[in-house]
Amino acid sequence: MDNREIIDSIRRRRQPHLPYVMGSLVGGAVGDALGYPVEFMSYASIQAQFGAQGIRSYWLDRTGGVALFSDDTQMTLFTAAGLLEAVTCDPVGLSREVVANHVYRAYLDWLHTQDHLFVSNPGASQLVDVPELQHRRAPGNTCLSALYSGQMGTIEAPLNNSCGCGGVMRVAPVGLLGDDGILRRAWAYAADVAAITHGHPMGYIPAAALAQLVSLLVMDRSQGASLERAVSSVIEGLPRWFADQREHADDMASQLRRAAALAAGVEPDYDCVVQLGEGWVGDEALAIAVFCCLRHPDSFDEAVIAAVNHGGDSDSTGAVAGNIMGAYLGIDAIGPHWTEHLELRGLIEGLARDLCEGCLGVDERGWCNDAAWLDRWARHPIGSLAVVRENS
Repeated sequence: MDNREIIDSIRRRRQPHLPYVMGSLVGGAVGDALGYPVEFMSYASIQAQFGAQGIRSYWLDRTGGVALFSDDTQMTLFTAAGLLEAVTCDPVGLSREVVANHVYRAYLDWLHTQDHLFVSNPGASQLVDVPELQHRRAPGNTCLSALYSGQMGTIEAPLNNSCGCGGVMRVAPVGLLGDDGILRRAWAYAADVAAITHGHPMGYIPAAALAQLVSLLVMDRSQGASLERAVSSVIEGLPRWFADQREHADDMASQLRRAAALAAGVEPDYDCVVQLGEGWVGDEALAIAVFCCLRHPDSFDEAVIAAVNHGGDSDSTGAVAGNIMGAYLGIDAIGPHWTEHLELRGLIEGLARDLCEGCLGVDERGWCNDAAWLDRWARHPIGSLAVVRENS
């Protein structure tokens, strides 16, 4: 089999997954954009402004008629960029450390978009120059302070004790990357990615659970993906994956079991969401999203609407629910009323395509030789990760 035949074979194998990879990435942005305008509002205030059923459609930006997303999707896109740079610059043997280093560097690029006085060393991601990504959209303090520190947090050497939802809301791309080695252990890679900024186990364990969940939903198409089965598999896996953090893993598993039990009941969506928390911390954000998806397994719309209509971190719970439902139902389940006005839709879809297909032009050593791909995703090898704050 020559190189062209190998590439065609890989593309045929990955192509069936594309609608679900794209659904997850676009779906997360949709849920984020729906929840972003009401993130800091009480549910009573949401109802007063948008009606008794809460917000059910975009609140478009007055200047451009666009549904703006928050830092959640910004960081998700930079996560995808870091992953794509990893498979481009270090295609052979993608260790957890290599992947985390590339994603960390992509996060430093994101930090530059939030503060142009902050620069990392040369070789920035292509996303740095996207005008729409130059805006501050309520970035989380933990993410900012961790990245400003000039150190990369790890599970073994945490920077802080934060269990906020800033880890889980950005890691879905880890479960979408078309790399079999990573997909089999998406939970492990995602935990490392979340620990870059969030050092408490409940900051990175929910991230691990989400990445493995979307990976199962995307990759299990030949067997007929089942949302309930995928959630159960994650619940069962958590104590094994985090045997050294068993108490926290058990807590996350219990939260997910509670979400599933509430979804099977008859209480109204909002009453159930309140019982699971407000979503400001990682385990609550994931549990709320999983509840909404299990409660509305056949409707992307109803799942993300339920996920944002509460008095907590609406954009993050909406983003995570959108990641899950998009991976489960696919891009065709996300109607044009969501996609038509979504900010940077074309960029998001392009990233999804690259995540799914990967670099298909390689030489005999397995190194990328596709000029267009290299133009998008090559950057300088990881060297010194020192950062400076200009004019400080």
